[in-house]
Amino acid sequence: MSYLIETRDITKRFGGLVAVNKVNFGVSPGEVVALLGDNGAGKSTLIKMISGVYPNDGGDILYNGEVVKIHTPIDALAAGIETIYQDLALAENLNVYSNIFLGREKTKKRLGIFHVLDHSYMYDEAVGILKKLDIKIPSLRNNVRTLSGGQRQAVAISRSIYWNAKVLIMDEPTAALGVAQQKQVLDLVNSLKDHGLAIILISHQMHDVFEVADRICVMRRGELVGNLVKKDTTTEEVVSLIVGSEAVS
Repeated sequence: MSYLIETRDITKRFGGLVAVNKVNFGVSPGEVVALLGDNGAGKSTLIKMISGVYPNDGGDILYNGEVVKIHTPIDALAAGIETIYQDLALAENLNVYSNIFLGREKTKKRLGIFHVLDHSYMYDEAVGILKKLDIKIPSLRNNVRTLSGGQRQAVAISRSIYWNAKVLIMDEPTAALGVAQQKQVLDLVNSLKDHGLAIILISHQMHDVFEVADRICVMRRGELVGNLVKKDTTTEEVVSLIVGSEAVS
């Protein structure tokens, strides 16, 4: 299967520091690729180039086999690349459906002149996307601050899917969640894979990685040192790559 999003020899420098050095990386539709590495390994920098936060200093980013220029996060969003960071970027004082439409609110005309928020439309659309993903939230009119950590993660994911994400980058999606909420999020990741999304998962939770990933890519000191098929590897092998064993391809 060909990659939906791919990097070829991508490089990023910060002054004299080479943070990412000629990395070849990719993920296909319906695939979960875990991107692992110790702090400072370069994985966050790689993701920020794919998502338009940092410009690359060398190499290329390809989308559907074609070289693309992703200069800003807006460029990434336009290409269907969505990133869900640990803070989720949710407005806790707004309700669920308002967060799904945050920054892209639907309006309607009143009296033929005034533009007002179309709450009914946004509510109905939010119900539809949550039902499609089999996400259960007690009330979409509740403020996000009242939701559990797993439910908040589900709202952030639902927002990305509603706005036609094709590539979903998830940064530590189960961090600080309880066991039941972790399972909820991991089940949702598997569901997204079944919907054909290409998913890049950054996690320090090895159990989560082996639960949902199809491949495991390991970075160390700015280089990709391992590209492993999950079913053909072990936790011990992955950890040895993270801390400094021989490269595996």
